Amino acid sequence: MKMSSRYVKIVEWSDEDQCYVGRCPDLFYGGCHGDNEQAVFSELCRIVEETIELYQQDGRPLPAPTSGKDYANKMLEIA
Repeated sequence: MKMSSRYVKIVEWSDEDQCYVGRCPDLFYGGCHGDNEQAVFSELCRIVEETIELYQQDGRPLPAPTSGKDYANKMLEIA
């Protein structure tokens, strides 16, 4: 398993931007965007992997992994 698989990646439609927006909130601010949901997810995965490489090159510790935390059900409980 890749280290990047341990981080939650979110791709969602933005009415404000009229495109799909991809982000990985635990690794970086901002993200990527585009008209094709799958292309945005693919780009987001590439950015996450590059970000992890930069952390490792700089000798910085990575943030705690966020996958497997069941965020979807936690959000439903709040709503």
